[in-house]
Order: sequence, then structure tokens, then C-alpha cells
Amino acid sequence: MLNDIKEVLVSEKEIEEIVDRIAGQINEDYKDKNLLLLCILKGSVCFMADLMKKITLPCAIDFMVAKSYYAGTESKGEIKIYKDVDVDISEYDVLIIEDIFDSGRTLNLLVNKLSQRNPRSLECCSLLDKPERRDPDINLELKYVGKAVPDEFVVGYGLDYDEAYRNLPFVGVLKREVYEN
Repeated sequence: MLNDIKEVLVSEKEIEEIVDRIAGQINEDYKDKNLLLLCILKGSVCFMADLMKKITLPCAIDFMVAKSYYAGTESKGEIKIYKDVDVDISEYDVLIIEDIFDSGRTLNLLVNKLSQRNPRSLECCSLLDKPERRDPDINLELKYVGKAVPDEFVVGYGLDYDEAYRNLPFVGVLKREVYEN
């Protein structure tokens, strides 16, 4: 797997620093709220697991599965929800945990759907932000962002290519020849 990585964009140490910073902000911002961390599977699982260990407040967790890539490197623009939340979110301050804010289409769809369920509040958190890929029609603001990354295909720390590379402890750029063959 390591031979397929062109370069490391976000090291293990930097990920730890990002998690610490964001968890500190969440601990401050949600101290008097009923926090629900909503992990968007599968890519966000590593980030969510590390983040929730650093959150010192009571919180609930839940999961959604939404896909837009389907074994490729480009979003097809069609988003499907395969698993919805299990709880009534109307009693919660919901914080969506995402791996990467790319085109913004998936997160925008989720925010619109979840907003209709009247949560106390609804905010978004993403480990990575890829602003160059943003759909110009998406006007979604993230409350918490780990790091902006260039328009490269990245894997590791939960992010995958065709279900591989998720277990890398860093975020790296996948060599083009791996996914163009």
C-alpha cells in the first residue's frame, strides 16, 4: 500500500493536532447542549473515533451512510442514503462529522434532509476541505475544519479508493497510475 502513495499530505502527528484543536472547540461550544455526533460512514470513522475520545462532554453518537463515488475517483453527482439515523434528532444539537468536504453535494443533501427533522441545532465538521472542488451552487459553511488540501485524490485515515487504504494512519495522495489502470 505504501508504494501506491505519492506523498503524505497530513501526517499522523498533524491529524492528532487537528483532532485536539477541534475537540477543544467542540468542548467549549457544546458545554450546555445535548450533543449528537453524527458520523458519515465509512470515510469518517477514524476521525470520529479519535474526536469523540477527546470530547469531554456527554454526547450521543449515530451513523449515516451516504455514497456518491461508487468505486471511482469522481463524484457522479447522484447521492444515495443507505443508512439513516436511528434516533429522533429533534432533542439534539447535531454535529455532522465528515471526512472530506469536496464538491459539497453529499453534505448539502444531508444538511437539507436533517434540517427538516428540526434538530435543536445542526452544524458540520470535516477533517479535510478541498475548496477547489466545491460545486459553485453549494453555499454550505462548516463550523469546524481540520485542514484544506489541494485537488488531489487522497486516501488514508478512513478515506479510500475502492475500499482500500482506509487503514493508513495518515492522509496521502494516491499515485495516479493506481486508479487510472
